[in-house]
Amino acid sequence: MTDPNRTLSRRSFLKTSALAVGGGVLTTRSAPAVEADLGGGISLGVQSYTFRNFDLEPALKRIQELGLKKAEFYSKHIPPGSSPDQLKEILKLCKDYDVTPVGFGVHGFGKDHDANKKVFEFGKAVGLKYLSADPSPDSFDSLDKLCEEYQIAIAIHPHGPAGKGLHRWYSAEVILKAVKDHHKLIGSCLDTGHLIRAAQLGEKLDPADQVRQMGDRNFGMHLKDHDNKRKTDVVFGSPEGALDVAAVLKALGEVKFKGGICIEYEANPADPSPDMKECVAYTRKVAKGLGR
Repeated sequence: MTDPNRTLSRRSFLKTSALAVGGGVLTTRSAPAVEADLGGGISLGVQSYTFRNFDLEPALKRIQELGLKKAEFYSKHIPPGSSPDQLKEILKLCKDYDVTPVGFGVHGFGKDHDANKKVFEFGKAVGLKYLSADPSPDSFDSLDKLCEEYQIAIAIHPHGPAGKGLHRWYSAEVILKAVKDHHKLIGSCLDTGHLIRAAQLGEKLDPADQVRQMGDRNFGMHLKDHDNKRKTDVVFGSPEGALDVAAVLKALGEVKFKGGICIEYEANPADPSPDMKECVAYTRKVAKGLGR
């Protein structure tokens, strides 16, 4: 995902809330969602930023059509500033489409403990397992306390190239060095696409190896492939891509990962569903081939 601390305009917020409360323009909610479990305790979901051009209900409808039941949401679809009543309606809408929020982000954290606590309160209200995060180095003392209190993981998101250099949390090595002496619920939400993108600046990172390095501190994953020549995301299995889905799934099995991986597809935002269907089908095929 790009731009970790996206903010939601008042107009977009009200439009999202209106869809949640009023049911929006899409009313068909009865299509059954296909079980998306990949075996070995790993489930397949979507990062809702994939559907950033759509408001909440149209996004949920498209997620349902993919046969996915888990999602990591971003702020347009579940605004962290929502009131309890708004969250109640949003979660009802998610339930109507059989899509369970498991994560949220990418969200920034600083040393302001009260501000951080509000995000964890939001996470508790939504029922999240983790918050994908871009924390500042001075946030960890606060996050230690909050992870212990709420039992919600902080999953640091590497972002590959950022500006003229690499993002501060661009690799497992960098993340582990920062978190090794902190709460065990502070780890990573690796983004395979951004790990691949790091090669644009000469840093070759193997996503499967990065998973192994994080070990039991893997709390989520953004699964994506990227073509560094054209600088665009590509469908899994494309000859232009670099992602070895099988190797990543094997590595997750080796570290006994039990959680959700979320496909995030940043290309074709106007209509990502056809490409997403290919990515979902490819991932399931690979998982089946591994005997999952």
